[in-house]
Amino acid sequence: MKTLYNILAGTFIVSFLLTAATGCASKKIPASDKAKAVSEMINSKSYVFKAEYALPRSGTSRNLTPDYYLTVSPDTIISNLPFFGRAYTAPIDPTKGGFKFTSTDFEYTFSERRKGGWQVSIKPNDTRDVQQLTLDISENGYASLRVISNSREPMAFNGYITERKNRK
Repeated sequence: MKTLYNILAGTFIVSFLLTAATGCASKKIPASDKAKAVSEMINSKSYVFKAEYALPRSGTSRNLTPDYYLTVSPDTIISNLPFFGRAYTAPIDPTKGGFKFTSTDFEYTFSERRKGGWQVSIKPNDTRDVQQLTLDISENGYASLRVISNSREPMAFNGYITERKNRK
C-alpha cells in the first residue's frame, strides 16, 4: 500500500512539473522577435542597461541591487553605476562616488558584430570623469558594459537591456 502511494505521489508531481514547464515554455518570446526588439531599441537609442554584476579590475565580482542603471535616450545619457577599485583622484563630495552623471552632449555609434549582437560606443563630451562607455549587446538582450574613466581604473558591468519607459 505504501509503495502504491509513493508511485501515485511521484506520478502526480512529475505530471504537475511537466504541465508547468510546457505552460511556461509557450509564453516565451521567440528568439527572432527578441532580436528584432533589441535591434529597434539600439537603432532608436531608447533603452536602459540594468546592471546585475560589477566586475572591478582588481578584486572580486559583486552582485548588485536593481538600483544601478544606464539610461540611453536620443538626447540624454543618465548613469547611476557604482565604482569599486582604485581611484587616482578622490571626489570632494563623498556622495559623488561611482559613475553618476547626466550627459546631453555625447557621440553614439553602434555596429553589428560578426557572430551576432551589437557593439555600442558612447563618448560623453560634457563629463569630466567618464571618457568612454562600451556596450556589447547580444541578440537576446544580455549586455556587458565597460567604463573607461580619466581618474579611475576601468570597470565592467554585466546585465541586460530593457525598454525605456517614456515619462509623460
